[in-house]
Amino acid sequence: MSIYAIGDIQGCFDDLLRLLDAISFNENADQLWFAGDLVNRGPKSLETLRFVKSLGNSACTVLGNHDMHLLAASCLPKIADKKNTLSKVLEAPDRDELIDWLRHRPLFHYNNDFCLLHAGLPPQWDFKKTQKMALIAEQTLKGPDYQVFLKQMYGNKPNIWSNSLKGIPRLRFIINCFTRMRYCDANGRLDFANSGPIGSQPKNLMPWFEVPKRKNADMRVIFGHWSTLGYYEGPNCYAIDTGCLWGGQLTALKLGEQMQRISIDCPCAKKPTKNDYVSVRPELNKELLELSDI
Repeated sequence: MSIYAIGDIQGCFDDLLRLLDAISFNENADQLWFAGDLVNRGPKSLETLRFVKSLGNSACTVLGNHDMHLLAASCLPKIADKKNTLSKVLEAPDRDELIDWLRHRPLFHYNNDFCLLHAGLPPQWDFKKTQKMALIAEQTLKGPDYQVFLKQMYGNKPNIWSNSLKGIPRLRFIINCFTRMRYCDANGRLDFANSGPIGSQPKNLMPWFEVPKRKNADMRVIFGHWSTLGYYEGPNCYAIDTGCLWGGQLTALKLGEQMQRISIDCPCAKKPTKNDYVSVRPELNKELLELSDI
């Protein structure tokens, strides 16, 4: 069986189908690992959700920040307005089925060789701690009171790990790490103000995967979320969000001893505004800041 990890789709369903043709995906012989952000901003979030769900055991997706935003929008009317690109999902006849399926997706997926998550990990978490923290949040999302948390999910605090964290603050920190993290300081204090490419951040910040002596350095982590980073291979880490939405590429990474990257060029599904930073399209970069957090 071949396993392909695929970067952020964000509703670019037609591009996903072209990528699957490019890798000659066989539903009966291959497995797809989606790095999260199946939905939002792109034109076909509903079709993307339905398709990935239909793949059953041939696909696994972890939750990204835009997927979490959809879950929150399903129970917060002020988020679910007509201007939101999620409205087609929220108004679909199979809406409840899709939302239920999505909230049962993991934040963290792994096999004997690789780990998959959307954004990042704090330096204090080793593999067992990562498993435990993911399970705590996943059980909350699967539980009958999941809406209680979703209504309190938004926020940047707490921004540093402590074993004393409990309840909603602990859940918020867990979700922010798995779905929003890019930069932090040497102590693992999360930063949400900087989302540009490496080198654009203040001197006290570093990518989460470059923190010295982080306890998860032995984990081979595949992640998305960071379109301004683009495709990146570092020690035990592989970034695969190559900015499909912005007219960059959609990437599949074939996992194995010899990693194989397959990428297709994508049309620009969303034109950037002054609030968007699009490193994959240099001609669009001037004075733009990426808007990719929930």
